[in-house]
Amino acid sequence: MARKTDATPKAPKEPGRMKQMWQVFKMTRRYDKNAVWLMALGFAVPVLVGVALALIFSRDNVFALVMWILAGVLAGLLIALVILGRRAERAAYKQIEGQPGAVGAVLRSSLKRSWRGSEMPVAVNGKTQDAVYRAVGRGGVVLISEGPRSRTNKMLEEERRKVLRILPNVPVTFLSVGPDADAIPLHRVAAKMGRIKPNLTKPEVVAVSNRLTSLSSSPLPIPKGIDPMRMRPQRGR
Repeated sequence: MARKTDATPKAPKEPGRMKQMWQVFKMTRRYDKNAVWLMALGFAVPVLVGVALALIFSRDNVFALVMWILAGVLAGLLIALVILGRRAERAAYKQIEGQPGAVGAVLRSSLKRSWRGSEMPVAVNGKTQDAVYRAVGRGGVVLISEGPRSRTNKMLEEERRKVLRILPNVPVTFLSVGPDADAIPLHRVAAKMGRIKPNLTKPEVVAVSNRLTSLSSSPLPIPKGIDPMRMRPQRGR
């Protein structure tokens, strides 16, 4: 009698935490040449400060001397990891910058809790793939264009008229992401939105978001935004 074989293939084993961090580091180093130097500086400064404090306050106490140095090393590791995380996110967004759906990836993965945004645009030009995205937060309604400003200004104005027709007292802000010299870099979109002056309370944000969502048309037939944090580093040729 033939042996029974397991027809269900085993799921590939997920890489360990250290391997994931190494992959992120390699990807970041490939697209951001300054990341290594910034991480080294972020690690070295706390270590030097820890050594200096140890020599000043605990020169005659070996245990305290070791603890000061250890604290500096741990602080250096923490700062280096924080720098790696931020530079890795920036490098990941750099890979998808200029692609359709890039702004949607930012709205899905980088917005603060006080903002509500969708990875699906509210308006799309089928020929040029220019798009307009919408987010709602304490600063009101933000319309973000994806594409050259010369082609997206009209789309932004049309969407603003739609918003003001429904919510005439809610402020509307424009942000532009594209090839223009004064456009906002993709990795700065979330930070730029965070600097908008608050005009709405939290309950008002929920009400405005629900109002706009309920009156929106069906989703547009285009691909969803890319998730830059799930992108794998490209292999060298």
